[in-house]
Amino acid sequence: MLIIPIKEGENIDRALKRFKRKFDRTGTMRQLRSRQQFTKPSVRKREQLQKAQYIQHLRDQEDI
Repeated sequence: MLIIPIKEGENIDRALKRFKRKFDRTGTMRQLRSRQQFTKPSVRKREQLQKAQYIQHLRDQEDI
C-alpha cells in the first residue's frame, strides 16, 4: 500500500500527482494486467526476441 504524506499547506492536486507518479513507478498495474492471463514461457521468449529484433532494426536505420 502506498502512503503519501501530505505536507502542511500542500495542494491536494500536487499530492495526487505525487501519488500517481509513485504508483506508476511501482508497476502495479502492469503486473495486474500481465497476471490476467497466463502466457507460456516459449511465447514470452518469442515476444522478447521479436521486440529486440524490432528495436535493433530501428537502431540500424538510425545509423544509416
